[in-house]
Amino acid sequence: MRRYSALLLLLPLNSLAWGPQGHRLVAALAWDDLRPDVRAEIAKMLKDETDPSLPGIANWADDLRSNDPELGKRSAKWHYVNLAEDDCRYDAARDCPKGNCAVEAIRAQTAILADRGRSRDERLKALKFVVHFVGDVHQPLHAGFGHDKGGNDYQLQIPGEPEPVDGYGTNLHSLWDSKMLSMRRLDDAAYLKRLRQTPAPAAGALGLPPASPAWAEASCRIVLQPGFYPDGHRLQPAYVETWRPVAETQLRLGGAHLAGVLNAALAHR
Repeated sequence: MRRYSALLLLLPLNSLAWGPQGHRLVAALAWDDLRPDVRAEIAKMLKDETDPSLPGIANWADDLRSNDPELGKRSAKWHYVNLAEDDCRYDAARDCPKGNCAVEAIRAQTAILADRGRSRDERLKALKFVVHFVGDVHQPLHAGFGHDKGGNDYQLQIPGEPEPVDGYGTNLHSLWDSKMLSMRRLDDAAYLKRLRQTPAPAAGALGLPPASPAWAEASCRIVLQPGFYPDGHRLQPAYVETWRPVAETQLRLGGAHLAGVLNAALAHR
């Protein structure tokens, strides 16, 4: 039985899921599906932020590495859950000791967000965590193998890019985080337009929020599909053509699921 830890604080910035654009896209897609009263509640919570929007806070949890190292260290394991060694079946006792994984972090932070008896600061931080972690569990490698740190240790040679130096270069995790998306050369507005034109997820795919165990398991099953790990550690053009639509579907799902979580937590009753 494996027991590995992806020590996010020791990894390069591009190892964090998704890249900044991916997280902003998930948040913007979620905003589309929020109830009017929930939008108003969130706008009130964010009014003093530098960028008072859902996309504007989407990368806050990653930025803790430099902005609040103590909280960043304490929350590092909340960004992922390693399921692939166990056939993508989530077991809280085995996969999330002491609640330190993305699945339980989403549950815990959603509960704080929904509790109007909590302080404004507690609920604001919970909102920022929820927005980020729901995005995280839809990046397949954040629910993948522990033995290669979610693809961070699976080095890739991309045609036209330098060879890895001392074993470090582009890796599978960074490809899924940002490189496949950035290859479209679209800004956020153009990418959102493209994603909004794709079919919305079926209602049955959403689950009951927060359904993060099912979402993480579904992400993990993508990692186990044949061809997900490029043969020979060399990226071929066909890989991007095959797998980028999957990544974009995950962004779409992440937005829909995030909206479901926020609507359930913040709707006025």
